[in-house]
Amino acid sequence: MRILQLCPRVPFPPHDGGAIAMYDVAAGLARAGHEVTVLAINTPKHHQPATVLDHLGPNVRLLTVDVDTNLSPVKALRNFLFSELPYNVERFVSAKVKAKLAELLDREQFDIVQMEGTFVAWYAGYWVENGLCRWRYLPPVVLRAHNVEYTIWEQLARNTGNPLKKWYLQKLAQRLKLFEKWMMHRFDAVAAITEADQQRLRQQGCQEPVVFIPAGVDLTRFRPEPAVLPRSRTLCMIGSLNWLPNLEGLDWFLTQVWPRLAERLPELELHVAGTGMPERLRQLHLPGVTMHGFVESAADFMRAYELMLVPLLSGGGMRVKIIEGMALGKAILSTALGAEGIHCRPGHDILLADDPEEWVRLLEDYYYGRLDVNGIGAQAAQTAAELYDNRRVVARFEQLYQQVAAQRPVSC
Repeated sequence: MRILQLCPRVPFPPHDGGAIAMYDVAAGLARAGHEVTVLAINTPKHHQPATVLDHLGPNVRLLTVDVDTNLSPVKALRNFLFSELPYNVERFVSAKVKAKLAELLDREQFDIVQMEGTFVAWYAGYWVENGLCRWRYLPPVVLRAHNVEYTIWEQLARNTGNPLKKWYLQKLAQRLKLFEKWMMHRFDAVAAITEADQQRLRQQGCQEPVVFIPAGVDLTRFRPEPAVLPRSRTLCMIGSLNWLPNLEGLDWFLTQVWPRLAERLPELELHVAGTGMPERLRQLHLPGVTMHGFVESAADFMRAYELMLVPLLSGGGMRVKIIEGMALGKAILSTALGAEGIHCRPGHDILLADDPEEWVRLLEDYYYGRLDVNGIGAQAAQTAAELYDNRRVVARFEQLYQQVAAQRPVSC
């Protein structure tokens, strides 16, 4: 099949969950023999050369369009006063992207167009409504819903104590909810990344087929290495720290959990890594805490430490870093929300806790050897291999494409 994949950023390097999910599906489809054209918005934050995916071989072609998606208080205010689009969607709307998309659809024939997430969903149907299509038919269009975005902002609003910030986040969540409900009807099918999101989308009234296709892990990159022994009594956290839910969770852990641990467990170490680490965290000096910032290899970082933490309080979709950690054979302690959508069993292949006191209790058990972290990690690796191998995920996308391609295409 010939697949056009529209991405809100160049999906390389695969260092964060969104990039990993987009990169692995493109790579997996190419390995399965399909031709993938990746049309990516090239943002200032994640700017990459157009040759960055050449290593995936001739079945993958990357086309980029430069768009300034930087946050602007002036543009945010203007958006709030005069636009119906949520600001974090409007930042990705570009006349250049519209023109490139119309050119591709007019010049080339694709079997499927896949749009990666809410921030590029606006482009679905644009070429029909604006008369840019000169075909009689268009290929089916699939939305890959990485998150139900409005739920993230609702949770962030609920968790903040600043009244003005709470008000703004609530308004943003309301706009996102209306936008996501409106855009769903522009797609021939929706691939939700978790079963919980699948149910949320159906509750929003989505009439198209909504299927559950999880994120996967390339098991050639993430697998247990028995020869690499992690340091004892060490914790690690890794994730993009320019994503508000990750930052919120880290702040919660450092203020609500770590002070009690530092008093009771003097040899315990915490190691934190991630892109976009704020300067205030880089300058933070807490006993036993090391802020690494960006690390080249997430797998090597996770292998070096014994217990992985995911203290997520807000968010949606699936935490790809948990899947990667499981594939590496790591024992993971997460909030229930952090592990949402992942088929795991507390005490079997993961540890779950939401209350700070429960986190302290479990980490004390770990410190004193009362938790079987090796056994939990081994079960986690087995779960990842059985359920989240990227080859299985790609096969499910192939089934979805065949299903929607068999239906009558959208008419111009």
